[in-house]
Amino acid sequence: MKLKFGTKRKRQPRKKFIFRKKPCLFCADKAQDIDYKDVAKLSRFVTERGKIIPRRNSGTCARHQRMLSSAIKRARVIALLPFVRK
Repeated sequence: MKLKFGTKRKRQPRKKFIFRKKPCLFCADKAQDIDYKDVAKLSRFVTERGKIIPRRNSGTCARHQRMLSSAIKRARVIALLPFVRK
């Protein structure tokens, strides 16, 4: 398709992205508190660099994210989880 000088192509309308919020894993399990000794569960919420995954990526609710971050920090101090992974 050849365009003449000075003519513009018509843009196609963009499809709307429907945002679906992830369900909180701890609310689904009806967990009252998060145990710092459960390293398998806590390591799912830590990146390979050792950073805590934020709420918007992990899908946890605000209440459980606060509990999760304090449990990860406790596990780091006791050396169950590393501060930094190389």
